[in-house]
Amino acid sequence: MELQNKATSLWGNFFKLGMPQIRAFHMTWFSFFLCFFAWFGIAPLMAVVRDELSLTKEQIGWCIIASVSITVVARLFIGWFCDRVGPRLAYTLLLTLGSLPVMGIGFAHDFTTFLIFRLMIGAIGASFVITQYHTSVMFAPNVVGTANATSAGWGNLGGGVTQFVMPAVFALFVGAFGFSETVGWRASMLVAGIVCFLTGIAYYFLTQDAPDGNFKELRAKGMMPPGKQVSGAFLEACKDHRVWALFVIYGACFGIELTINNIAALYFADYFGLGLAAAGTAAALFGLMNIFARTLGGAFGDKFGGKWGLKGRVFWLFTALFCEGLALMLFSQMTVLILAIPSLILFSLFVQMSEGATFSVVPFINKKALGAVAGVVGAGGNAGAVAAGFLFKSALDWQTSLLILGAVVVGCSFTALLVRFSPEAESEASKAYQIALSQKKPESQPQLEPALT
Repeated sequence: MELQNKATSLWGNFFKLGMPQIRAFHMTWFSFFLCFFAWFGIAPLMAVVRDELSLTKEQIGWCIIASVSITVVARLFIGWFCDRVGPRLAYTLLLTLGSLPVMGIGFAHDFTTFLIFRLMIGAIGASFVITQYHTSVMFAPNVVGTANATSAGWGNLGGGVTQFVMPAVFALFVGAFGFSETVGWRASMLVAGIVCFLTGIAYYFLTQDAPDGNFKELRAKGMMPPGKQVSGAFLEACKDHRVWALFVIYGACFGIELTINNIAALYFADYFGLGLAAAGTAAALFGLMNIFARTLGGAFGDKFGGKWGLKGRVFWLFTALFCEGLALMLFSQMTVLILAIPSLILFSLFVQMSEGATFSVVPFINKKALGAVAGVVGAGGNAGAVAAGFLFKSALDWQTSLLILGAVVVGCSFTALLVRFSPEAESEASKAYQIALSQKKPESQPQLEPALT
C-alpha cells in the first residue's frame, strides 16, 4: 500500500491541526496514552489489592502474565483489522469496547474474578499497533521513524504517569470523599474506563484513515487494493523471517518495559521499603522517560537510515538493544536506592530507544501488509512480557530474575543481524528518503477536513 500526500515534517507542522496527518498524530498518541494508563492503572494499587484479596506471590505472578498475554492475540488480529477497515474504525472500537473491562475490574471480589478482568483489560494494549499503523500511513520516509517513536513514546508515557496519578486519585477518593480503600481503588479504575470510552467516540469524529481520506472511499476510487486481498498479504508477511526476528527483538524491549511497569512499584516497596506513594513515584521514573527516549530511538533510526540506508537503521537497533541488556543487568544489582534510581533511568533510556529503533525499521519490511507486520512485531512485545512473567512467579528472587532478563536481552540483540534488505529495497528506500527531503515544506501539506462518515 503506497499512499500519497504523506507529511514530510512533524515538528514543523506540530500545531497545524487542520492537517489530517497532524491531527492523527495527536489523537493516536493521546489515545495510546489513555490505553496504557488504564492498562497498568491497577499496578500501583496492587499493594492495596493484594491485602484486600489476600493474593499470594504466585497469584500476583499470574496476574502479571494475564495482563499481557491476551494482548499477543489482540495485536495479531488488530494489525489485520487495520488493513481491512482502517485505523479510524479500529481505534474507535478498541477504545469503546476495551473500556468495559477497565471499569469492570471494580467488581472483582476474589483472585479468580480479578484475574479474569486483568486478562480482559490487556486487550487494549493492541492500541499500540493502531498507533504505529496510523502514523506510518500519514508520514513520509524521512520522518516516519520519528513520528512512530514519538506517538508510541508519548503513549507509553501513560505507564509512567499512572504510577503516581492512580495513587493520587485513590487518595482523593479515600481522603476527600471518605471512601474505604476497598471502594477507592475500584472507583479509580471506573474513572479510567470512562475516559477511554469518551476518547473512542472522539477518535471517530476527529480523524481519517489516510492523508486523502478513509479506506472505504479510497478503495471505491481505486486508490487502494480491495479489502479482500488483506488476508493474502497477512500470510505473506508471516512467511518473512525478518518479521519474526523483529518479533523477538520487540519482545526483548517492549516486553521488558511491560514487565517493569507491572512489578516496579512492588519491587521498590518490597526491596527498598518505600510506601505506596513513594514506590509509585520511583516506578514512574521508568515510564516517564518515554517523553523523549523513544523519540530519540526513532529519530536516530531516521538519521542512520538517511546516512547508511536501511542497514543503518538495523545497526542502530542492534546497538540500542545490546546496551539495554547491559543496563538491565546493572540495575538488577543495585541494593541502595540512591544508586538504583540512576541505573533505572539509564536502563529505561535504552529500553525505549530500542522500541523506537524497532519501529523505524518496521514500515520498510512490507508496505503491502503494514498492519500485519506491525501486528506481529507488536505481539512480540507481549509475548516477551508473558515469558518474563514466569520468572516473577517462580522461586527466584526478583533481583535474580532481572539479572537473567538482562542477559537474555543481550543475546536477543544479535537477532537484528537477521534483518537484511535487498539492494533493490535499499535503493528504493534511499530514493524515497531523498524525495521526501526535497518536499519537506510544511506549507506544502494538503489541508484536508476530517471525514465524519
